[in-house]
Amino acid sequence: MRIKGGVTTRRRKKKVFRIAKSYYSDRGRRWRLVKQQVERSLRFAYVARRKRKREYRRLWITRINAAVRQSGLSYSKFMNVLKKNNVDLNRKSLAELAVNDPKNFESLLALAKSA
Repeated sequence: MRIKGGVTTRRRKKKVFRIAKSYYSDRGRRWRLVKQQVERSLRFAYVARRKRKREYRRLWITRINAAVRQSGLSYSKFMNVLKKNNVDLNRKSLAELAVNDPKNFESLLALAKSA
């Protein structure tokens, strides 16, 4: 007696249909369209996760640059001085300091100006 694959197939399809639950029209109902759309959606999601990291880095650099320019320095010179003085703060934390804790950021600017 052979074992039929209906249960396995249904389980596999159910997983994909669950992802496509809210899709428009037949893209959430017909197996062929669901399969194509879910694959496409997951591909876009993968790319977007990497893109988000880029966008955040750009935002942090813009914030640091804006804060540094107010004191007459450029972003690149500021970062260069920090690197030479072994200040191991990443851009995320520098941007956080620039926005929420200007006094501590001023001390970094003083260091950069003295160099």
